[in-house]
Amino acid sequence: MSGRIFQNVVLQFKETTDRTIGVIDAEGTVIACSELTGIGKKWTKYVEAIDAAEGSCITLEGKTFKAMPGWGSHFDYAVFANGDDGVGRTVCAMAAVALNSAKAYYEEKHDKASFIKNIISDNILISDIYMRAKELHVAAEMARGVFVVRPVDEHADAVSVDVIQNMFPDRQNDFVLSVGENDVVLIHQMSENATAKDMEKVASQIEDVLRVDGESRVFVGIGTLALHLRDLAKAYKEAQIAIEVGKVFDTERYIINYENLGIGRLIYQLPTTLCEMFLQEVFKKNPIDALDQETLFTIYKFFENNLNVSETARKLFVHRNTLVYRLEKIKKLTGLDLREFDDAITFKVALMVKKYLTSRGIDA
Repeated sequence: MSGRIFQNVVLQFKETTDRTIGVIDAEGTVIACSELTGIGKKWTKYVEAIDAAEGSCITLEGKTFKAMPGWGSHFDYAVFANGDDGVGRTVCAMAAVALNSAKAYYEEKHDKASFIKNIISDNILISDIYMRAKELHVAAEMARGVFVVRPVDEHADAVSVDVIQNMFPDRQNDFVLSVGENDVVLIHQMSENATAKDMEKVASQIEDVLRVDGESRVFVGIGTLALHLRDLAKAYKEAQIAIEVGKVFDTERYIINYENLGIGRLIYQLPTTLCEMFLQEVFKKNPIDALDQETLFTIYKFFENNLNVSETARKLFVHRNTLVYRLEKIKKLTGLDLREFDDAITFKVALMVKKYLTSRGIDA
């Protein structure tokens, strides 16, 4: 934050009050003052007392101080005005409002985190990205991973930005942003040769730190590697989709990579009416709901063991002939022989389509 921004504001107050007004930074150094000779003075002795006041006006040795809102428990800047009387407190409070507005305006236009947030939210033109990146000294061409962190329980408290920020403290190249009600987005610098495994390693670190009593409390969605600033919006959307698709088709995973979504990604993007038509065409004889839980469990196990009858029977602790009988029963009910590759693929996709419709609250 430039002291020049504050200086422009305090000089305007000089025309309306005879009280000296200025700003000190977190170290107690005067970085702006309506009396130019005051700039650069060290008032370290006041810092602790201003912190303790927690944003309220406080008078110290004939001056009134008021901390400006900051990111942490320690103030970044505090406004001061000469005088410990009512006029001094009023002038200080009014100056704090004006200076805080100037600070917010400056950060909105020039802060790197706001710039990155505008990119992933598609709130900036691609042509403006290059110009703004140059102004803020943000590397345009750099490999970055985009990770969306979302609570498993929708009603749980939002993920702590500070916890993730402490894990990735490089504020020049890594950005931790609060987006929406519950999501936290991490933009993390990666090597140009980073693989999906490298991205998942970062996601695992986040998921591990946020565990409670050994239980996963968050989903971490991973987008494809962004090699340029303009790619961040796409990667962010992919990370969001990864969580949504993973919640439907792979409920036991908490770290979900967009690149590993497979056919679930395609199904998720289909219109529900098309999905309903597909199920009706596949299950002409009987609807999929005609299959009981034991039969569905058998089917899932059969798929897990790559359509191997002997291996599936062993895993189910049943005789091979018993499994063959069950598969024949499924064939009679549905018209699909799961021992045939094409029929197995059709059935597998149908199960996924059914899951997708159920997640949308649609009975099919």
